[in-house]
Amino acid sequence: MALVRIPPIVQPGPPLTRRELERFSRHVLLPQVGELGQRRLRNARVCVIGAGGLGAPVLQYLAAAGVGTIGVVDHDEVDATNLQRQVIHTEADVGTSKTSSARAAVRALNSAVEVVVHELRLTPGTVDEVLAGYDVVVDGTDNFPTRYLVADACERLGLPHVWGSIFRFDAQVTVFWADPPPHSGAPRVGLRDLFPQPPAPGTVPSCAEGGVLGPMCGQVGSLMATEVVKLVTGVGHPLLGRVAVLDALSSRWHEVPLAGTGEQPPRPADDGARDAPRPAHLAPRSAAPELGVVTPEELAARLDARDAGEADFVLLDVREPAERLAFAIPGSVLTPPVHVVDGSALEGLDPQVPVVVYCHSGARSAQAGQIMLARGFVEVDNLDGGIVAWLRSPAARDRVETG
Repeated sequence: MALVRIPPIVQPGPPLTRRELERFSRHVLLPQVGELGQRRLRNARVCVIGAGGLGAPVLQYLAAAGVGTIGVVDHDEVDATNLQRQVIHTEADVGTSKTSSARAAVRALNSAVEVVVHELRLTPGTVDEVLAGYDVVVDGTDNFPTRYLVADACERLGLPHVWGSIFRFDAQVTVFWADPPPHSGAPRVGLRDLFPQPPAPGTVPSCAEGGVLGPMCGQVGSLMATEVVKLVTGVGHPLLGRVAVLDALSSRWHEVPLAGTGEQPPRPADDGARDAPRPAHLAPRSAAPELGVVTPEELAARLDARDAGEADFVLLDVREPAERLAFAIPGSVLTPPVHVVDGSALEGLDPQVPVVVYCHSGARSAQAGQIMLARGFVEVDNLDGGIVAWLRSPAARDRVETG
């Protein structure tokens, strides 16, 4: 079955603060995520339907990952029977609303998260208003009417919909999206492509009637949270057109292909750009400065101007020492990525002086540049294509040093 790649669905927010760079350094160090991806996560708005067995790990991992705004929809109270699997709640929470319990747990884990509480039962008259304005919807509910209500609303609103289901020792996870980005190759799929109609009442036992293995909720919820992160940041291949199926008793995952109808769903009248006005329960996003780009030819001209005393800037080589032994741009200062992340390499630099960064091909230096902007540097440009492009440029390829 074909794998699809989706561009990031959330624009990056402002540069990360020093504290955020430290907290999320393990994400920043991932080339596929980096500082830019973390800014997308912080700018993301994710609505989690249900603060139960699946919603609990989803909420915890999204909060820990740095998602900036998390909506929680639930109308129920914490019961003692929930504690076997709904690990976001504690014994002290029994009898309180699940939304308030979940909000307290999320805020205790990450106080920077804005938690939007929707303490209500979703209905055809409320569901569109609740979900509008979010970037992704996660369905962790355990009843068929709500699942189909949420799925149909996501189709109308054009929202990606991460879906999971558990019963006893079996589970399924997938991503539905009736309106994926054009030219992405992603199929248009929805819940009704997998299950055209809900089962008749009483024909399928609930978890309360059939049981569920508690630790499986962690397995499945973590996968659902991972799918959210992939959609927000554009990393990897989301489960679009594929259903991941778990048999916990044999510890086996396998995939089932899912084909959609291919029909374009009608778009609501107010469904425009992602930056359209948001509902009152969602705060406006913040704008962010952008990293500049410089070509090898432009950098060569800037180096000439610097040598002539007509310009001043710092050229940083954000590769590893072994890479510099082969080739380097004259006049650059070696600054390995780890020292950019921890800030030690930046302490002696004047944030008011322009900076150009480069690496092998431009990816690591782009991350380094974003980190520098987050730490107050006023002007940072990234060498487009890195030293690979420099060596190919007629204006620059003879200007190298080794050793």
